[in-house]
Amino acid sequence: MNINQDQLIIFKTVIETGSFSAAARKLGKVPSAVSMSIANLEIDLNLSLFQRIGREPVPTPQALTLYEKTEQLLIEINQWKQHAFALSEGLESSLNIVVVTELLHTHWTDYISLIEKQFPELQINVFSAPQEDALKMLFNQTAQLALMFEREQLESREQFVELKREALVPVAATSSPLAAFKQVSYEQILQNRQIVVASRDRSIKPELLFSKKYWRTDNNHSACAMIMQGLGWGVLPLEMLNQNPHITQQLKILNFLDFSPKFEYFVDLVWSRESQLGAAAHFLINHIRNSRKNTK
Repeated sequence: MNINQDQLIIFKTVIETGSFSAAARKLGKVPSAVSMSIANLEIDLNLSLFQRIGREPVPTPQALTLYEKTEQLLIEINQWKQHAFALSEGLESSLNIVVVTELLHTHWTDYISLIEKQFPELQINVFSAPQEDALKMLFNQTAQLALMFEREQLESREQFVELKREALVPVAATSSPLAAFKQVSYEQILQNRQIVVASRDRSIKPELLFSKKYWRTDNNHSACAMIMQGLGWGVLPLEMLNQNPHITQQLKILNFLDFSPKFEYFVDLVWSRESQLGAAAHFLINHIRNSRKNTK
């Protein structure tokens, strides 16, 4: 069986127009070419598709059943061709993106939507991980792009474009002893257990660690749950609190006596200089760069 796209288009058009001659006019072909194509399709399928007993061909029940599948098949063929062309032009076979857990509450899906609209057939895989683990994923090339906070020291292997600012705030449960103070001293937070979002690799020291005693978790949601339970204080994204009023009712933002309780960081789109990025990754990077130019 050797059925091609042109045969399917002719078959579909004959049914929709009601005759070989009308289909020929619509497709810009001669009627004999349309008739021959249908005859060859019938041979390939070993089916009678049209009854030719009157002036116009009448679709058989088998033809009508196949017609229901034809349009979707033609759409899939076109998508396949477009995807093959995109791959030939440098589109990666899949794109792995890691989002730092503290940023999962942000509008990171907007960036995924941009890629999907440009490359609808691309396989996109999204992961979440603490900051240190996300950077590891870039360097071992299990991810091509990462949305993460600015780093105190830049690795020579990394490259980035700045996205926006994000704020983190220290919080404790309203029932916590720390919440009773108008201002909390450094000595007080030093002595109280901290719930810290950190790498799964316990050899890596967590960022934003202040307390001598601390528990680790790899995501903000579990950290928030433990803080609300009164198991310790911690640092959470301000936007996470703003988006969840029920959380703010159970947490108090701590006012530190010795320094500002609000930590502001830039959020970056990061990639490794050693990775061979494809068309989709470059598209997103260039889109963000152009957006930054337009806002300056």
